[in-house]
Amino acid sequence: MLDQIRGDVEAAMRAREKERVGALRLLLSELQKAAKEGSDDELAVLRRERKRRAEAARAYREAGRLDLAGGEEAEERLINAYLPAELTEAELKVIIEQAVRDSGAESAKDMGRVMKQAMAAVDGRADGKLVSDLVRASLGG
Repeated sequence: MLDQIRGDVEAAMRAREKERVGALRLLLSELQKAAKEGSDDELAVLRRERKRRAEAARAYREAGRLDLAGGEEAEERLINAYLPAELTEAELKVIIEQAVRDSGAESAKDMGRVMKQAMAAVDGRADGKLVSDLVRASLGG
């Protein structure tokens, strides 16, 4: 992943894409920092950075700063290109149904057990809030 991003930084520099270079360098820096700290889960770093961009874009939109929100959203799309595809809602429902069966959950009180199994199966390929909403609906809560 690091080599791919380094190559993309060089390509963006040659193409004189200033914003893309900045975003890729920041991403590269975060990945290198995580590697130095002993974390070798590059996808987790990318997901964390994508989530930060989404939250920043939302905050900028609420503050009426559409120009800054657009920049954050562009960086979020750039990060998405390096992540595996998100699960569809139908795929999530299958995973959640399996987690409900495996955990023996019967009511909303068992949501924690189901979430633990579902999030392990999802492996970061879906937003936790969406998974939580689907689990809650599945358990009738």
